[in-house]
Amino acid sequence: MHELGIVVHVIKQIEQLAKEKNVNKVVELTLEVGEVSGVVKEYFVDAFDWAKKRTEYMKECKLNYITIEGISYCEDCKETFKTTTYGKACPKCGKENTYLITGRDVAIRDVKVI
Repeated sequence: MHELGIVVHVIKQIEQLAKEKNVNKVVELTLEVGEVSGVVKEYFVDAFDWAKKRTEYMKECKLNYITIEGISYCEDCKETFKTTTYGKACPKCGKENTYLITGRDVAIRDVKVI
């Protein structure tokens, strides 16, 4: 379950930022998680709920989990397409000269503090 590792990494970043900025607590965290990142939302949320209880600033933090669609680009016909629907092969030309544009990353979008 790599979700716990990602959660720990994100929490370390947020906790360090909270300490540096002298905030009282982190009340809300918004994450963007790519649908082809390999992260299972239910596992991630469970791991976050478990890990936040062990923090200094995030014990009551609300998690907003936003799924970012996986979009690929075909270099042959210059079209974009939904990766999870069509996979690596372009639905227009059928070639596999494609690459992922969005949907792979986990990124911190917003942090609300008091």
